[in-house]
Amino acid sequence: MAVSATNNNASTTLSAATDTSKVNPKGILGKDDFLKLLLTQLQYQDPTAPTDTEKILSQTSQLAALESSDNTNKALEKLSKSLSSSQQFSTIAAIGKMADLGGDTILHKESEKSAFELYFPEDVTSGTIDIKDKSGNSVASIKLDAQSAGVHQFSWDGIDSAGNAAKDGIYEIKANYTNTKGDSLETQLGKYPIESVRFDNGSTLVKVGSNYVPLENIKEVY
Repeated sequence: MAVSATNNNASTTLSAATDTSKVNPKGILGKDDFLKLLLTQLQYQDPTAPTDTEKILSQTSQLAALESSDNTNKALEKLSKSLSSSQQFSTIAAIGKMADLGGDTILHKESEKSAFELYFPEDVTSGTIDIKDKSGNSVASIKLDAQSAGVHQFSWDGIDSAGNAAKDGIYEIKANYTNTKGDSLETQLGKYPIESVRFDNGSTLVKVGSNYVPLENIKEVY
C-alpha cells in the first residue's frame, strides 16, 4: 500500500510538472523543465524497482546536450547583434562620400508638377536641365541660373517643349552646366553626397539630398 501511495504522488507531481498550459502556453520545454522532470522521477521512483542507471545517464546526457545547445544559441544571438551593430556603425565612414541610388529618372503624372533634386559639386554659372523620355527623346528643358555648389531643388511643370502636357511616364533628368572656370560639366538625378547616418529600429538610413533612404537602396558609394 505504501508503494502504491508513492506512485500516486509521483503521478500527480509529474502531471503538474508537465502541465504547460498555465506556465508555458506554447508547450515548449527548456532545460529547466527537463531537469525538473528528471528530479521528480528520481524523487518518486519505486524503492523496490529503482530507475535503471543507464537510463539516468542517458537522460543526464540529453540534458547536458540541451543546455549546450541553448548556450550556443544564446552565444550566436549575441554575436549576431554585435556584428549587426558593428556593421551599422561602420556606415558612419561613408559620410562625405558620394552615393548612387542607381537611377536618374522620375515618375511623372500628366497635368501635375514633378519635383526633384540635383547635386552640383561646383558652383554653377549657367546651364540647362534636360528632361528626356524613356526612348531618349528630348521632352523639355529648364534653364539654370548661377548658383552655389550643393543640392538644389527643382520643379518641372509637366509642359513639354511644344507647350503640351507631357504624358504619364518615366523621364530621365540630367543637367549640363558650366562652372566658374568655364569648364563644361554634367550631373544627374540620383547621385548625392552622404550627409549623415541615422539608426532607426535596427535599420540604417543615410541622408542623401533632403531625404533619408535605407542603406540597401544605395547601389554604390564612392
